[in-house]
Amino acid sequence: MVSVAVVGGGLGGTAVAALLRKAGFTDIVLLERAARLGGVWRDNRYPGCACDVPAPLYSYSFLPNPHWSRRYPPHHEILAYVQHCADTLGVTPHVRLNTEVTDARWDSGRWRLRTADGAELEADVLVPAVGQLSRPVVPALPGAATFAGRALHTTGWDDTVQVTGRRVAVIGTGASAIQLVPAIAGDAAHVTVFQRTAPWIVPKPDRRYGPVRRLLYRRVPGAMWPARAATLLLTWFATRAITGDALARTLVTWLSAAQRRWQVKDPALRAKVRPSIPLGCKRTLFTNAWLPALARPDVDLVTEKITAIEPAGVRTADGVLHEADLLVYGTGFTTAEFVAPMRVTGRDGIGLHETWRDGARAYLGMAVPGFPNMFLVYGPNTNTGTTSVVVFHEAQARYIVQAVRALAAGSGPLCVSPTVAARHDEEIQRRLSGSVWTGCDSWYLGPGGRVVTNWPGTGSEYIRRTARLDPADYAA
Repeated sequence: MVSVAVVGGGLGGTAVAALLRKAGFTDIVLLERAARLGGVWRDNRYPGCACDVPAPLYSYSFLPNPHWSRRYPPHHEILAYVQHCADTLGVTPHVRLNTEVTDARWDSGRWRLRTADGAELEADVLVPAVGQLSRPVVPALPGAATFAGRALHTTGWDDTVQVTGRRVAVIGTGASAIQLVPAIAGDAAHVTVFQRTAPWIVPKPDRRYGPVRRLLYRRVPGAMWPARAATLLLTWFATRAITGDALARTLVTWLSAAQRRWQVKDPALRAKVRPSIPLGCKRTLFTNAWLPALARPDVDLVTEKITAIEPAGVRTADGVLHEADLLVYGTGFTTAEFVAPMRVTGRDGIGLHETWRDGARAYLGMAVPGFPNMFLVYGPNTNTGTTSVVVFHEAQARYIVQAVRALAAGSGPLCVSPTVAARHDEEIQRRLSGSVWTGCDSWYLGPGGRVVTNWPGTGSEYIRRTARLDPADYAA
């Protein structure tokens, strides 16, 4: 029996364990560093936290959720869904919580793992599923340590933090900030938002799911498939808008501009929120509440550069001190570091970080030459700025099941051919070359300006290309 060690208990790791169980494999261990499953949805619980992908697509095709309360569900519903999947699909008995893997080494035909408490275990197959959104970025601003109030990142929000009646400074205008600010505006005494780059936003077609719809989803098998298919088609269109289709791009930019004109009456504020970066340079955000929140009299949008953090607040380049009692970093994640801080060592004692010193790369985002029987989930060039990452997770899980089947059938260690991997990387980088992502100073980029996070095509293309594991790709 082939043994599999999955590291990470988010939607990706849970999908791998679930489909391995479904395929009949039982020698599985899922190692999660935290006290419960959930990944990014466990760590992010700031006010207003919700999904920005419609629920029918932000779920496994093999276990739809008929209980969503709305099209864009709040974080606690997604967190509950992950646990429900683990329980329903038989994953929970294989989970070890509070277990952080610090080292994984290929040795004598097996993977040997060491955890933070010094324990060791072995497995035939290693599946790092730690995600790209697990390590928060906190900018090194001068004087940050001197701030007299409370400072925290949106990831790992402290539920005991009091917002009511306090002056809140929010640094960043990404996906977390555009949800947080509308949620706390009106409760806080004042909110000051510090913006480096205005994001592209479009209206969020959200709606509540009433009891009739939820009953239909529960009672009629396949009732959610039309909504799932329609959402997939919509995300295909969004991908086309970013990757070069002129008509799609024109329609999206027009929609965004119309939203600004409709929701922002003040010309000065409208100028501040008008994006100066190309569409797709950073994730396009779905929101109906962001611009109205910025237009409130108790909310200020500051575009001056931050020069220092002081005990009383945030100082900007124009010399103004913006006083604050609470400082919130909505500054995203270190997406280009992938498996860090876990150390992974392959054949001949070569470390994965050494292999990736010029930028992370992997065949289909999963397999790396010199690292036998290792398959990444949400690895290099498998991020998507326009569709559901769960679509990619599921495709990767199905591919990994094929790999484990091949090993169970007597195949030797599966180590992707350097030639195959190099050819794949050349294709991906060629398609990304000159794309909107290469011109951005953003988290898409790794060393040397390589785009190491994003997939250059559609989700349906990725599903097609990972549908069948070709043994020839793993020939020495």
